[in-house]
Amino acid sequence: MFPPLQDAYRIAPELVLFVFGLLVMLMDPFVPRAHRGITATIALTGAALGAAAIALPRANLGLAFNGLLRIDEFSIFLHAVVGGATLLVILGSAEYLERENLPAGEFYALVLFATAGMGVMVSAQEMVTAFIGLEISSISSYILASFRRDVPRSNESAIKYFLLGSFATAFFLYGVALGYNALGTTRLAQLHVALTSSTPGVLATLALALMMVGLCFKVAAAPFQIWTPDVYEGAPAPVAALLSTGPKAAAFGLLLRILFVAFPSQGERWLWVVWISAALTMCVGNFAALLQSNMKRLLAYSSIAHAGYILVAFAARNELGIAAVLFYLAAYALAKLGAFLLVAHLGGAGERHMEIDDFAGLGERQPVAAACFSVFLLSLLGLPVTAGFLGKFYIFKAALDSKLLWLVVLMALNSVVGAYYYLRVIVVMYMREPKDDAPPLPMSLDLGLVLLLTVAGTLFLGLLPNLVMGYATQAATSIR
Repeated sequence: MFPPLQDAYRIAPELVLFVFGLLVMLMDPFVPRAHRGITATIALTGAALGAAAIALPRANLGLAFNGLLRIDEFSIFLHAVVGGATLLVILGSAEYLERENLPAGEFYALVLFATAGMGVMVSAQEMVTAFIGLEISSISSYILASFRRDVPRSNESAIKYFLLGSFATAFFLYGVALGYNALGTTRLAQLHVALTSSTPGVLATLALALMMVGLCFKVAAAPFQIWTPDVYEGAPAPVAALLSTGPKAAAFGLLLRILFVAFPSQGERWLWVVWISAALTMCVGNFAALLQSNMKRLLAYSSIAHAGYILVAFAARNELGIAAVLFYLAAYALAKLGAFLLVAHLGGAGERHMEIDDFAGLGERQPVAAACFSVFLLSLLGLPVTAGFLGKFYIFKAALDSKLLWLVVLMALNSVVGAYYYLRVIVVMYMREPKDDAPPLPMSLDLGLVLLLTVAGTLFLGLLPNLVMGYATQAATSIR
């Protein structure tokens, strides 16, 4: 039986992404290799229409499919972040796929399917529905991580990702089952009612703990972050760009709904878990990044550190904290996407030039690429005039409003530690002599457009944040 038209409107982005993903899969075998651009154009059109389709649920806010999904300002904001990340990854990966001779049709279809799963996650109002979205996204991500099938390191990273990810998903699903056993429902709003109308037992607390284990793995939060550097290093660089942004934003969105919609009454219990995880995640990510010589591993540990910063906003337990999470996810996505896609370009064929020393003299060899990379690194550092600075500022303010002084101090100290390895890369690019065997690499128009958009977005959010922060605040209000 077909869903009501209004329900179809509310899941329009997911429908568009699934349809175009299937279209790319079906058409790809019939497209000659000399015309692979056709496949890229179809995938790019699907991603663009999927992002534009956000306007349909925006005009039809409310519950869909008997309350399994909820389309509100919160889910619309995260749809925009995830959809924008997908659009930029598809646009910026064409050059890489051509150079590495990888099957473009499969790549684009998996990216579109993964994005559709992320959309389900951020709209879910029921835990089994959230699990389905999580699995759609995860299975596509496992395959993408091993996309360089003739590279042993890529296959090794995918196996690690699959095995550890499967365990994390099992924890999440077991938590959902225990929650149903303890409270008699899997719907977020009804979980909240059940928890406030009676004293929660051990099973309810254990259910929340297991669900948090599963989602902390997805966002690379300590102590479940160990997979991140190996997977990011072994996966194709455009896939690492996607993994570090879209799935992380979707998992943080789902975690926000679980903690602030279903379990807000248990805030005193989960506060200290989040507090400790935030502190560990920041420290592990930043101090491990100091020791890295490979650019992808450095960016991977950087991603871990930023997950810790975002958890600080969770610990604030106020609306400013939720808004700060959303703003930070947007700012972080722009910088990480630009950085990873630029690394994919500069790494050369087979990703042979991924050491930090390989970027020596980049300011002389490719001044535009070096300037763009510097903007992304400075935003991740949190320098004023960039989006990263205001992202951290809003998190600091939310944490101080909640009197989390020690967590703020830890975040400030970790930001200083992070400045060392970000500035180290900039010093190598501008103050070291270029290597003789590293000639300038011509940049495609597509990648140039991606860099223009990400740099412009990073500076726009740093200079004029009110529009996005205002909408993030409105989204934070709508989550309850």
